[in-house]
Amino acid sequence: METGILLESGTNELEILEFSVGKNYYGINVAKIREIISYQTPTPIPNSDPRIEGIFMPRDEIISIIDLAEVMHLEKPEKVTNDMYIVTNFNQLNTAFHVNGVVGIHRVSWSDIVKPDSTINTSGEGMATGIIRIDGKLIIILDFEKIVSEINPETGLKISDVEHMKNRTRNESPILIAEDSSLLSKMIVNCLQQAGYTNLTTTDNGKECWDKLQEYLKSGNIDDKVACIITDIEMPQMDGHRLTKLVKEDENLKHLPLIIFSSLVNDEMRRKGEQLGADAQLSKPEIGQLVGAIDRLVGNTTGE
Repeated sequence: METGILLESGTNELEILEFSVGKNYYGINVAKIREIISYQTPTPIPNSDPRIEGIFMPRDEIISIIDLAEVMHLEKPEKVTNDMYIVTNFNQLNTAFHVNGVVGIHRVSWSDIVKPDSTINTSGEGMATGIIRIDGKLIIILDFEKIVSEINPETGLKISDVEHMKNRTRNESPILIAEDSSLLSKMIVNCLQQAGYTNLTTTDNGKECWDKLQEYLKSGNIDDKVACIITDIEMPQMDGHRLTKLVKEDENLKHLPLIIFSSLVNDEMRRKGEQLGADAQLSKPEIGQLVGAIDRLVGNTTGE
């Protein structure tokens, strides 16, 4: 299947792999996928979480398998004829997801992806990060990071990395954050506040962040409003790479430090971020390193 879009940067486009679980259809960002492997009988793990189907060993690596039907409480087909494992790589972790079929890849724009409202993701408890209509079907893009972190919280933000920072000097440098997950946004804010950063503004996606920057430009001195930008990559309406491209190509904004903080930061994504001008790129578990990067970029030498 053609995946040429993965070679481009800042286009606000992505490729979605459509797959089925039970009788329902879902999507995953192709950038998260390492490979797709035909179903093979897994080796069960005694006393493991019921959502962990077992492990298998493609080549020389043991990979855990998460049963998405079990995760979403869906009826499992009797036959596994078309079943596949989608092997993912995010948050510096390889994980396989058992699905009942793979439909194909669709090239779409982030602007066409709608963030689920509170009736779907009540109090941040839902599993959907976005919804898009493809070929007359509504495809739900699942929150794979949330699924994994609920099974193993150690794969999420390493909050323990900032617990020793409680006595740092308060810092009023204004920081603008673009993060579509309300849960992660709150966790990032809490961690930064614990590290002494108290002047924080959050936005739900790249477009909201860009609009906020335009608002600040019109109202006066941008440097009084923003000292650093932190952005996720995967976001509805406008992704973090597009936001980075817009900021770094704008004569009035390009001097602002910008940090990409995303579960998708790997070697390929890091190259894209560098091409777009990101000042730092960190994987989401690395919240302690995020504080260090902010300290360096805003010139905070009193934090420690």
